[in-house]
Amino acid sequence: MRPATEEELAVCIRDAKGPLAIMGGGTRSIALTEGEVLSTSALRGIELYEPGALTLVALAGTPLAEIEATLAKERQRLPFEVPDMRGLLGRDGTSTIGGVVAANASGPRRVQAGACRDSLIGVRMVTGDGAIIKNGGRVMKNVTGYDLVKLVAGAWGTLGVLTEVSFKLLPVPAASATLVLRGLSDAQAVAAMSAALGSPYEVSGAAHLPGEGTFLRIEGFAASVAYRTDRLREHLAAHGTVEVEENAARWPGLRDVAAFHGRAGDVWRLSVKPSDAPAITARLGADAVQYDWGGGLIWALVPEGTDLRARLGAFQGHATRIRGQGPGAFQPEPSAIAALTQGLRAKFDPRGLFNTGLMGA
Repeated sequence: MRPATEEELAVCIRDAKGPLAIMGGGTRSIALTEGEVLSTSALRGIELYEPGALTLVALAGTPLAEIEATLAKERQRLPFEVPDMRGLLGRDGTSTIGGVVAANASGPRRVQAGACRDSLIGVRMVTGDGAIIKNGGRVMKNVTGYDLVKLVAGAWGTLGVLTEVSFKLLPVPAASATLVLRGLSDAQAVAAMSAALGSPYEVSGAAHLPGEGTFLRIEGFAASVAYRTDRLREHLAAHGTVEVEENAARWPGLRDVAAFHGRAGDVWRLSVKPSDAPAITARLGADAVQYDWGGGLIWALVPEGTDLRARLGAFQGHATRIRGQGPGAFQPEPSAIAALTQGLRAKFDPRGLFNTGLMGA
């Protein structure tokens, strides 16, 4: 099913006789779901763009590339640096803005600008009984329904089918510099990234690729970038020699985990306390790892079929299988959280239609 309007979508859901597999562009899905495919790809178009107000409203099936091209003409951008997962997952297709929200897809800039949900200011969606609801607004000052706006980002379509999303935007920075430290161990790299992120120099990216380097990004007006780069170099002197790259060419590869592209094996994504990251990585037995978010995010490439949670045992954080087969792509929830989750799903999807079997649904 590929409805062309919100009303057609609502009818499809009301008339559904069994589970529905919700799909946007199909570039981010990480687990199989049961049921007939319900695509939002025909719900496309930018409905409102006000560069002066730094706001954008688009239908859920609008290609991300179309949105980024429109914003680029005004030297504006989505704040959260959307990862392109096609290389990592070995997929073609077109990423849609609804899929970005459903996955709460957020890149290296999350350490400064927040996640996708932090820039989302309004949504429209269709619930499991076919009702059309809206939440939030189209301007930054409108915070009506703020909690639900946050809730649907990262719910992977299990609470409702998004039809429209609204964002606050940011200007494209005029300049960028990347500070690089070579030869650091994982523990040394996390210490350096923590020192940088804890400084007043507004670091917008902090990543570590073992064997290649530790990377820290500064963005903004040219004079400000130059000043903050010099100060941060001094601040990090105790952590090693600091090189400076005067461009942003490295960051798309870090954002998209390009180091894993074309390599066999399963890919896991771990969200942890940065201070715990080196010890957790040592227990992974991974073929390769990459750190992002100052060590708060670990990407791990492991042999196919590896049950990484069993290998790790108990730890503080979440492990999500991004690529590979097997049960339970998402971290099992504690019983109290699982009860809350099931209550929310019963409220928004009383017939249990949406993405059955995903996220424990």
